[in-house]
Amino acid sequence: MTNVPIPPHVDPRKFADRSISLSGELPLQQFSRVCELLTDTAGHVQAAFEFSRDQQKVAVMRLKLESEVRMICQRCLDEAVIPVGGEYLYAIVNPGTDELHFPQGYDVLEVGDEPLDLYTLIEDELLLSLPIIPMHPPEECQQPAGLLESESNEDAVKRSNPFSVLAQLKRDPNV
Repeated sequence: MTNVPIPPHVDPRKFADRSISLSGELPLQQFSRVCELLTDTAGHVQAAFEFSRDQQKVAVMRLKLESEVRMICQRCLDEAVIPVGGEYLYAIVNPGTDELHFPQGYDVLEVGDEPLDLYTLIEDELLLSLPIIPMHPPEECQQPAGLLESESNEDAVKRSNPFSVLAQLKRDPNV
């Protein structure tokens, strides 16, 4: 198993034949679509790829990503440091392969004769791992000062029955 830095493009089938592993640290700034959603683009993404063949001789790629991003917490509106990443297992198949022939347990990655763009794949997986509503953990989150007052007003509004007007109309003999 060879360990080399991450190039931008690879031929995943040749790498799988040689059981090559790639690992490295990439600057977060390099991923512009991800950076559009962040408050700070400083930081790095740890990425590790392992290419191999499974028991059915299908080219397989395992990807592991780890990073921390800074986004606005939607609960307290302060900056939050949020861990993102995950582990992914892909089967490399030719475009147009019949769905019945897809290996089970893998995400399918259709790759033709052109090289696979690893940086785009990393960016896509980072985008998918970002939270829809970024928040601190509840024990770390500080609520804004005006929130407590507005909650008590909302409780008072909830207590009044909106149908009480109808009850009054029902009791009024002139209606």
